[in-house]
Amino acid sequence: MVKGKIAIRKINCSKSRQVTFFKRRTGLIKKAKELSILCDAEIGVIIFSCTGKLYDYASTSMSSVIERYNTMKQDNRQQSITAAEIQFLKKDAESMMQQLRCLQECNRRLMGEELSKLSLEDLKNLENVLEMGLKNVRSRKEQNFVEEMRELKRKVDDVEQENVELRKKSKVIGRDYRESEGEFSAETSSSKEISKMSAQAIPDKDDIPERLLLQLSLQSKPYLLDEQKTTSG
Repeated sequence: MVKGKIAIRKINCSKSRQVTFFKRRTGLIKKAKELSILCDAEIGVIIFSCTGKLYDYASTSMSSVIERYNTMKQDNRQQSITAAEIQFLKKDAESMMQQLRCLQECNRRLMGEELSKLSLEDLKNLENVLEMGLKNVRSRKEQNFVEEMRELKRKVDDVEQENVELRKKSKVIGRDYRESEGEFSAETSSSKEISKMSAQAIPDKDDIPERLLLQLSLQSKPYLLDEQKTTSG
Protein backbone atom coordinates (compact mmCIF):
# COMPACT_ATOMS: atom_id res chain seq x y z
CA MET A 1 0.00 0.00 0.00
CA VAL A 2 1.46 3.35 -1.10
CA LYS A 3 1.64 5.98 1.60
CA GLY A 4 -0.21 9.13 0.62
CA LYS A 5 1.52 12.50 0.45
CA ILE A 6 0.87 14.67 3.47
CA ALA A 7 -0.04 18.28 2.86
CA ILE A 8 2.42 20.68 4.47
CA ARG A 9 0.20 22.74 6.73
CA LYS A 10 -0.48 23.21 10.41
CA ILE A 11 -1.90 20.19 12.21
CA ASN A 12 -4.98 21.27 14.08
CA CYS A 13 -5.09 18.31 16.46
CA SER A 14 -2.75 19.01 19.36
CA LYS A 15 -2.10 15.35 20.07
CA SER A 16 -1.24 14.58 16.47
CA ARG A 17 0.86 17.73 16.34
CA GLN A 18 2.90 16.63 19.37
CA VAL A 19 3.47 13.15 17.94
CA THR A 20 4.56 14.57 14.59
CA PHE A 21 6.87 17.06 16.31
CA PHE A 22 8.56 14.32 18.36
CA LYS A 23 9.08 12.05 15.36
CA ARG A 24 10.39 14.74 13.03
CA ARG A 25 12.57 16.35 15.72
CA THR A 26 14.22 13.00 16.40
CA GLY A 27 14.69 12.34 12.70
CA LEU A 28 16.13 15.85 12.11
CA ILE A 29 18.68 15.52 14.90
CA LYS A 30 19.59 12.01 13.67
CA LYS A 31 20.14 13.34 10.13
CA ALA A 32 22.24 16.19 11.50
CA LYS A 33 24.48 13.75 13.39
CA GLU A 34 24.87 11.56 10.32
CA LEU A 35 25.71 14.56 8.12
CA SER A 36 28.26 15.77 10.64
CA ILE A 37 30.00 12.38 10.79
CA LEU A 38 29.83 11.56 7.09
CA CYS A 39 30.91 14.96 5.74
CA ASP A 40 32.98 16.25 8.69
CA ALA A 41 30.70 19.27 8.87
CA GLU A 42 30.15 21.56 11.85
CA ILE A 43 26.42 21.49 12.48
CA GLY A 44 24.19 23.19 15.01
CA VAL A 45 20.45 22.66 15.33
CA ILE A 46 18.16 24.76 17.53
CA ILE A 47 14.49 23.85 17.91
CA PHE A 48 11.75 25.57 19.91
CA SER A 49 8.50 23.67 20.37
CA CYS A 50 5.10 25.26 20.30
CA THR A 51 5.05 25.07 24.09
CA GLY A 52 8.35 26.99 24.35
CA LYS A 53 10.70 24.10 25.11
CA LEU A 54 14.25 24.23 23.67
CA TYR A 55 15.90 21.35 21.85
CA ASP A 56 19.36 21.73 20.36
CA TYR A 57 22.21 19.76 18.90
CA ALA A 58 25.78 20.81 18.01
CA SER A 59 28.51 18.69 16.50
CA THR A 60 31.17 20.64 18.48
CA SER A 61 29.64 23.24 20.78
CA MET A 62 26.68 25.50 20.27
CA SER A 63 28.58 28.69 21.26
CA SER A 64 31.35 28.09 18.69
CA VAL A 65 28.74 27.30 16.01
CA ILE A 66 26.83 30.52 16.76
CA GLU A 67 30.03 32.59 16.86
CA ARG A 68 31.16 31.18 13.54
CA TYR A 69 27.72 31.77 12.11
CA ASN A 70 27.73 35.45 13.20
CA THR A 71 31.23 35.99 11.78
CA MET A 72 30.35 34.43 8.45
CA LYS A 73 27.07 36.32 8.31
CA GLN A 74 28.85 39.64 8.88
CA ASP A 75 31.49 38.82 6.27
CA ASN A 76 28.83 37.88 3.76
CA ARG A 77 26.94 41.08 4.53
CA GLN A 78 30.09 43.17 4.00
CA GLN A 79 30.84 41.32 0.78
CA SER A 80 27.33 41.91 -0.44
CA ILE A 81 27.58 45.59 0.46
CA THR A 82 30.93 45.85 -1.29
CA ALA A 83 29.54 44.17 -4.38
CA ALA A 84 26.55 46.52 -4.36
CA GLU A 85 28.87 49.52 -3.97
CA ILE A 86 31.02 48.31 -6.86
CA GLN A 87 27.96 47.89 -9.02
CA PHE A 88 26.74 51.37 -8.08
CA LEU A 89 30.16 52.89 -8.80
CA LYS A 90 30.24 51.18 -12.18
CA LYS A 91 26.85 52.62 -13.08
CA ASP A 92 27.91 56.03 -11.82
CA ALA A 93 31.12 55.87 -13.89
CA GLU A 94 29.16 54.91 -16.99
CA SER A 95 26.78 57.81 -16.43
CA MET A 96 29.65 60.25 -15.98
CA MET A 97 31.35 58.99 -19.13
CA GLN A 98 28.11 59.51 -21.03
CA GLN A 99 27.85 63.06 -19.69
CA LEU A 100 31.47 63.71 -20.62
CA ARG A 101 30.88 62.56 -24.17
CA CYS A 102 27.82 64.82 -24.42
CA LEU A 103 29.78 67.79 -23.09
CA GLN A 104 32.64 67.16 -25.50
CA GLU A 105 30.21 66.95 -28.40
CA CYS A 106 28.51 70.16 -27.29
CA ASN A 107 31.87 71.89 -26.95
CA ARG A 108 32.87 70.88 -30.46
CA ARG A 109 29.61 72.25 -31.80
CA LEU A 110 30.14 75.54 -29.97
CA MET A 111 33.58 75.73 -31.59
CA GLY A 112 31.93 75.31 -35.01
CA GLU A 113 32.95 71.70 -35.55
CA GLU A 114 30.85 68.71 -36.62
CA LEU A 115 27.88 70.83 -37.71
CA SER A 116 27.02 68.73 -40.75
CA LYS A 117 24.89 66.33 -38.73
CA LEU A 118 22.76 69.10 -37.23
CA SER A 119 19.35 70.00 -38.60
CA LEU A 120 18.15 73.53 -39.31
CA GLU A 121 16.34 73.68 -35.98
CA ASP A 122 19.45 72.53 -34.13
CA LEU A 123 21.54 75.16 -35.91
CA LYS A 124 19.05 77.86 -34.92
CA ASN A 125 19.18 76.73 -31.31
CA LEU A 126 22.97 76.71 -31.44
CA GLU A 127 22.97 80.22 -32.87
CA ASN A 128 20.70 81.44 -30.08
CA VAL A 129 22.97 79.86 -27.50
CA LEU A 130 26.04 81.53 -29.03
CA GLU A 131 24.30 84.91 -29.16
CA MET A 132 23.25 84.61 -25.54
CA GLY A 133 26.78 83.61 -24.55
CA LEU A 134 28.26 86.52 -26.50
CA LYS A 135 25.82 88.90 -24.81
CA ASN A 136 26.83 87.62 -21.40
CA VAL A 137 30.52 87.96 -22.30
CA ARG A 138 30.08 91.56 -23.41
CA SER A 139 28.08 92.38 -20.30
CA ARG A 140 30.79 90.93 -18.10
CA LYS A 141 33.44 92.77 -20.09
CA GLU A 142 31.65 96.11 -19.60
CA GLN A 143 31.26 95.40 -15.90
CA ASN A 144 34.98 94.68 -15.56
CA PHE A 145 35.78 97.85 -17.51
CA VAL A 146 33.61 99.96 -15.21
CA GLU A 147 35.20 98.41 -12.13
CA GLU A 148 38.69 99.11 -13.49
CA MET A 149 37.74 102.73 -14.25
CA ARG A 150 36.45 103.18 -10.71
CA GLU A 151 39.65 101.74 -9.32
CA LEU A 152 41.79 104.04 -11.49
CA LYS A 153 39.70 107.07 -10.48
CA ARG A 154 40.15 106.18 -6.84
CA LYS A 155 43.92 105.93 -7.32
CA VAL A 156 43.97 109.32 -9.11
CA ASP A 157 41.98 110.90 -6.26
CA ASP A 158 44.43 109.44 -3.74
CA VAL A 159 47.40 110.83 -5.68
CA GLU A 160 45.78 114.27 -5.92
CA GLN A 161 45.09 114.24 -2.20
CA GLU A 162 48.71 113.34 -1.54
CA ASN A 163 49.82 116.21 -3.80
CA VAL A 164 47.62 118.65 -1.88
CA GLU A 165 49.12 117.49 1.41
CA LEU A 166 52.64 117.81 0.00
CA ARG A 167 51.92 121.38 -1.23
CA LYS A 168 50.67 122.35 2.22
CA LYS A 169 53.78 120.89 3.86
CA SER A 170 56.07 122.63 1.34
CA LYS A 171 54.35 125.98 2.02
CA VAL A 172 54.79 125.56 5.78
CA ILE A 173 58.46 124.63 5.35
CA GLY A 174 59.06 127.63 3.03
CA ARG A 175 57.41 130.02 5.49
CA ASP A 176 59.49 128.68 8.37
CA TYR A 177 62.64 128.99 6.27
CA ARG A 178 61.86 132.60 5.35
CA GLU A 179 61.16 133.48 8.96
CA SER A 180 64.43 131.93 10.10
CA GLU A 181 66.31 133.81 7.34
CA GLY A 182 64.71 137.10 8.42
CA GLU A 183 65.73 136.57 12.06
CA PHE A 184 69.29 135.74 11.02
CA SER A 185 69.58 138.89 8.84
CA ALA A 186 68.16 141.02 11.68
CA GLU A 187 70.71 139.62 14.11
CA THR A 188 73.51 140.23 11.61
CA SER A 189 72.48 143.84 11.01
CA SER A 190 72.17 144.50 14.76
CA SER A 191 75.63 143.06 15.40
CA LYS A 192 77.03 145.25 12.65
CA GLU A 193 75.44 148.35 14.17
CA ILE A 194 76.82 147.49 17.62
CA SER A 195 80.32 147.04 16.17
CA LYS A 196 80.01 150.35 14.36
CA MET A 197 78.87 152.11 17.50
CA SER A 198 81.74 150.60 19.47
CA ALA A 199 84.20 151.72 16.86
CA GLN A 200 82.80 155.24 16.97
CA ALA A 201 82.92 155.32 20.81
CA ILE A 202 86.66 154.49 21.00
CA PRO A 203 88.74 157.23 19.23
CA ASP A 204 91.98 156.55 17.46
CA LYS A 205 95.34 157.53 19.02
CA ASP A 206 95.87 160.20 16.40
CA ASP A 207 92.60 161.87 17.38
CA ILE A 208 93.63 162.24 21.13
CA PRO A 209 94.80 165.83 21.89
CA GLU A 210 98.49 166.32 22.72
CA ARG A 211 97.67 168.05 26.00
CA LEU A 212 95.74 165.00 27.21
CA LEU A 213 98.62 162.74 26.31
CA LEU A 214 101.04 165.02 28.20
CA GLN A 215 98.88 164.94 31.31
CA LEU A 216 98.73 161.15 31.20
CA SER A 217 102.49 160.94 30.91
CA LEU A 218 103.05 163.33 33.84
CA GLN A 219 100.61 161.37 35.99
CA SER A 220 102.53 158.17 35.35
CA LYS A 221 106.00 159.62 36.18
CA PRO A 222 105.54 159.92 40.04
CA TYR A 223 104.74 156.21 40.17
CA LEU A 224 107.88 155.45 38.21
CA LEU A 225 110.05 157.63 40.57
CA ASP A 226 108.61 155.88 43.65
CA GLU A 227 109.40 152.48 42.15
CA GLN A 228 113.01 153.56 41.40
CA LYS A 229 113.54 154.80 45.01
CA THR A 230 112.19 151.63 46.42
CA THR A 231 114.51 149.59 44.23
CA SER A 232 117.66 151.65 45.12
CA GLY A 233 116.87 151.63 48.81
